[in-house]
Amino acid sequence: MDEQAWQWDTRADCDVRHILDRIADKWSLLVIALLERRTMRFSELRREIDGVSQRMLTVTLRQLERDGLVSRTVYPVVPPRVDYQLTDMGCSLHEVIKSLVVWTEERQHEIAAARSDYDRRAAETLAML
Repeated sequence: MDEQAWQWDTRADCDVRHILDRIADKWSLLVIALLERRTMRFSELRREIDGVSQRMLTVTLRQLERDGLVSRTVYPVVPPRVDYQLTDMGCSLHEVIKSLVVWTEERQHEIAAARSDYDRRAAETLAML
């Protein structure tokens, strides 16, 4: 198999696919974006990410830590204090994500127009049935 095909392996057990599934979900992207700015505590992240549950944020942070993208520092104080920050690898991923966000911002009006056009065509097709 050539390298190009391997990079786009669609098998369910493909390691690259598993990593992409994990880092490309909305919660991971938001956590990475926020941690790029500074080290944050769990409660700060939860306040900043609208709609994330405590459980989902916990799962997301654990996965990002497991993948080596986020580091977790526990301080031996009462109550416990835990800080999260991006690792060097996490920072390099943020650069990639940032280019995706810039692309989205530059194309958002085109995408909105395409969606409107699609919805109009779909409504016309439905009306003809």
